[in-house]
Amino acid sequence: MRLLLCSILFIALSVSANDQHAVDEVLNALHANASQANYDAYFDLYSEDAVFIGTDAAETWDLQSFKNYAKPVFDRGTGWTYILQDRHIYFSPDGKVAWFDELLDNESYGLTRGTGVLIKTEQGWKVSQYHLTIPIPNDLARDVAKQIKSHQALQ
Repeated sequence: MRLLLCSILFIALSVSANDQHAVDEVLNALHANASQANYDAYFDLYSEDAVFIGTDAAETWDLQSFKNYAKPVFDRGTGWTYILQDRHIYFSPDGKVAWFDELLDNESYGLTRGTGVLIKTEQGWKVSQYHLTIPIPNDLARDVAKQIKSHQALQ
């Protein structure tokens, strides 16, 4: 009985390690394909019902809208480059959903944060939601909030 429990635990841990690695690789590929402006490979990493949430409050895109936005950018060969600084990956108890948070560096924006959800499909792990934010230091938050409110008042 003890051997059976140890075997089950070992299998569960190795599946978790495999899934951890697989999710990490999907996210690495996502950033690499974006940086290389590889449209097809980039969007193959998303689930069919994926949502991308950008840094602007108006940027909540279903997959087709996000593809429409990205196509001309990728066609120019520019894409966007975010360099991973740190990442944490978590899993649902059934192992079919993963969520993550990561800190990234970008030439234009500096430090950014990506968060999101991946789902395990028959084709492997797919990004179901990606949310890009710009983390604001607490001592700057009030000033930034005032600037945003002023900007919204002009709209």
